[in-house]
Amino acid sequence: MRKKVLLLSALLLWEASPLGAAMQKASFLPQWSPQAQFAGYYVAYEKGLYRKNGIDLTILQGGSNQPPHDYLEGRKADFVSAWLAAAIQKRSQGVKLVNIGQVVQRSALMLVAKKSSNIRTPRDMQGKKVGLWEGDFQIQPKAFFKKYNLRVNVIPQSFSVNLFLRGGVDVASAMWYNEYHTILNAGINPDELSTFFFHESGLNFPEDGIYTLETTFRQNPSLATAFVRASLEGWQYAFAHPDEALTIVLAYISRARIPANRMHQKWMLARMKDIISPPNRAAPPGVLQPSDYARVAHELRESGLINKIPDYHSFFVRWDSHAEK
Repeated sequence: MRKKVLLLSALLLWEASPLGAAMQKASFLPQWSPQAQFAGYYVAYEKGLYRKNGIDLTILQGGSNQPPHDYLEGRKADFVSAWLAAAIQKRSQGVKLVNIGQVVQRSALMLVAKKSSNIRTPRDMQGKKVGLWEGDFQIQPKAFFKKYNLRVNVIPQSFSVNLFLRGGVDVASAMWYNEYHTILNAGINPDELSTFFFHESGLNFPEDGIYTLETTFRQNPSLATAFVRASLEGWQYAFAHPDEALTIVLAYISRARIPANRMHQKWMLARMKDIISPPNRAAPPGVLQPSDYARVAHELRESGLINKIPDYHSFFVRWDSHAEK
């Protein structure tokens, strides 16, 4: 009887892993609550792409109380998604994290104004009330104000756009895939708005990337490589099958007991495609361009948020250069 149990266990292990190799356990934390911003990871999990790449993955639920860098430092997650600017700051502070896959290639952070406020160009913001989020969300706007020599009245902004809708601020911060669509859903037409995308002003700060600890990568580069490969495959599948991807995302949102609607998530998924695979972008999937890194790091130093720029080659490990041939 014992031999039969052992044989069955061996067969199950063989079937559950590529070419009979043992599955490697790993965990992943998205930097925010479930939404289409992370569709590629959820799709990769549900379609078995992590298992196909030899990973027995656990996806942790992100949110405001689960800072991704804390989870890495505390070894409560093997991989996390995080903004490039925040990761550079952590690296400069001595946290030995590495970027193993820059997923988002174009910034989605933007400023939005109503044309009825007579704001149509950056210089029209002079002296206006501008809503800004805290922390890393202020780096690009302040660089934008500096570029155009603007003096504005900064108003703290919550993650609601109500203050903007009610006229409490002239200009609001928004993510293209999220708050901007919320403004449209409130009944304001696109042609009634002036939009200011930072990437159009030479201030492209790529956002979501995949990070792990340097020691984790050194100990098991094949696991890190497999995770990035499976994640990118998940994004490709999600963009090719958006309806199926949305159903998967909405199931994760439902389990997290977060209000959501399919149309908003559909908009978010489409905009994620725009910023992950922007037209005329030379960078291969998952690669952090040195020019993007230098731009973000420079602004962090200019803002006094870091004293020294970490070496690019220590910060970014190109995942595909470690892929098994």
